[in-house]
Amino acid sequence: MKYLVTGGAGFIGSAVVRQALDAGHNIINLDSLTYAANLDNLKGWDDNPAYEFVQLDICDGEGLHALFERTKPDGVIHLAAESHVDRSIEGPGAFIETNIMGTYQLLTEARRHYETLEGQTKDQFRFLHVSTDEVYGTLGKTGLFTETTAYAPNSPYSASKASSDFLVRAWGETFKLPVVTSNCSNNYGPYQFPEKLIPVVVLAALEGREIPVYGKGDQIRDWLYVEDHAAALLTIIQKGKLGETYNVGGHNEKQNIELVNMICTYMDEFTPKNHPHHELIKFVTDRPGHDQRYAIDASKIEKELGWRPSVTVEEGMRQTVKWYLDNPKWWEDIRARGFSDQRIGLKTKTTS
Repeated sequence: MKYLVTGGAGFIGSAVVRQALDAGHNIINLDSLTYAANLDNLKGWDDNPAYEFVQLDICDGEGLHALFERTKPDGVIHLAAESHVDRSIEGPGAFIETNIMGTYQLLTEARRHYETLEGQTKDQFRFLHVSTDEVYGTLGKTGLFTETTAYAPNSPYSASKASSDFLVRAWGETFKLPVVTSNCSNNYGPYQFPEKLIPVVVLAALEGREIPVYGKGDQIRDWLYVEDHAAALLTIIQKGKLGETYNVGGHNEKQNIELVNMICTYMDEFTPKNHPHHELIKFVTDRPGHDQRYAIDASKIEKELGWRPSVTVEEGMRQTVKWYLDNPKWWEDIRARGFSDQRIGLKTKTTS
């Protein structure tokens, strides 16, 4: 198959591209190369003759039109999005533009392309929209998000993703575009941009700096290894039922503080110092509107499509910590480009 992957230079997108190329697919990687994108994520795969990179913003309708006309993909895996909750608090405008308007432009061109297809080529075309469990809001101490859970987004990020989910649904219902949607839990693994919790903790521990933990650290997340997620997405676009939603989770619920302590334990093993790394933990002001608990019921994708996560959070986190320690040039190059790990997202004044 020839897949157009949007956001293929990002954390999850690059994992999808690597796995898809390894499986023999042709990949057009569309990415605008915003701050969190990194073509280094694809070194060793970017010389594959089945791979093409195109730098393009999904909000550029004319550019998308030309790209679809030239490449004629068999399917779209749509991952391009602004994704960091703290940044959505600091400046929600970029999230509205990319996640909502960009998805609209992509749907428009995918529909136009789809309507030109015939026969088997048309029958096999799919538009996979990759979303998040954050659209469901927050859970209490019990219960799980299912595919029928009502939407209740609580951050500008999750609201923008919820909006894009509804656009995809509408294009499927109204225009009969063959769509399918996935909603995943928190991803972790190699190549994750250093603003996210896991690399923040690893790098702070490595450098002997304070490890910031929001609030009491008692927020609960279901942790999904990125390679497992990529495998799920390739399964969904090939086997998923049209118009359906599939929740993708890791079956690995942990409090944030549990996860941080786990990382500190691995750091004690891999880079021992004269004091335990958990002594660096510092509880800081919580994120505004911070959801307390997410947990995914991933039984539908397991029963219908045969996918299930392959690693526990303990196994995956150990591999992840080791990867960051073994690949300092990757994150040092990001810092050299001007990335600062200074905290954002505490503003309460009006922002755009």
